[in-house]
Amino acid sequence: MKLYLDKDFRELEDPVVMGILNLTPDSFSDGGRFTQFDSAVSHAEIMIKAGASIIDVGGESTRPGAVKINENEEIDRVLPVIEKIKREFDTIVSIDTYKDQVAEMAVKEGGADIINDISALSYSTGMAEVVASLNVPVILMHIKGTPSDMQKDPFYLDVVGEIIEYFNERIEFAISKGIKTEKMIIDPGIGFGKRFEDNIAIIKNLHEFTNLNLPVMVGLSKKTFLGTISGIKEPFEREVETITADLISVMNGASILRVHNVENCVRSLKVLKKLFYSGSGG
Repeated sequence: MKLYLDKDFRELEDPVVMGILNLTPDSFSDGGRFTQFDSAVSHAEIMIKAGASIIDVGGESTRPGAVKINENEEIDRVLPVIEKIKREFDTIVSIDTYKDQVAEMAVKEGGADIINDISALSYSTGMAEVVASLNVPVILMHIKGTPSDMQKDPFYLDVVGEIIEYFNERIEFAISKGIKTEKMIIDPGIGFGKRFEDNIAIIKNLHEFTNLNLPVMVGLSKKTFLGTISGIKEPFEREVETITADLISVMNGASILRVHNVENCVRSLKVLKKLFYSGSGG
């Protein structure tokens, strides 16, 4: 799968690792750790040196029950950090937002390369036009409901089939707004309006999403369903579970892994590539 991951059509060999940089006080795993400018930039540098191909900068938590913030507050959180990362490091930056004004500022003023929209262009009426006009890649994620209500009794008869149908509709919508298919990435939204069994089904059947002929991203780092499987309650202690699920996701077709611990993910991918994908011997 070819990955065109920035505005200059830089092509990377998949799978690649996206490092999560949450500039929020209330994210489920690392809330409050990187809300200060210096600590945020320092953590970005650590992830880049560890092998992250993309740094995903987010200024508003989208965990279940998260509280919304306004555009100005979100811009104030993300813009200085994105500007600094792009100025200091040769890396790709994505802006994790569903607000068109935040996305536009992050790209135009900050230099962000990718727009990562959890709503697949549906929450903000102007987002599709912004993506098309900026001609940047966009990540279209599936979510059932909104962050405030997505985990209130979500239900599917066929979770994989229904998400694929959703993506077909959103891809068609994006094309109608002038967004090029080669600049689209899909994310089935593990944990976003999904039951335990839905998350399992998505990972086991991830190859079905590759039939849409777009790169597939997964973001399952330290999520609750992994703790349900292993019995580990604390998110920061779910590193083994995360690595295992990420590697299975790659084997099932994922091109991008969105993770908190970049170093462990990169190291495990090196082993996977050597043992699973490379030729015999050597």
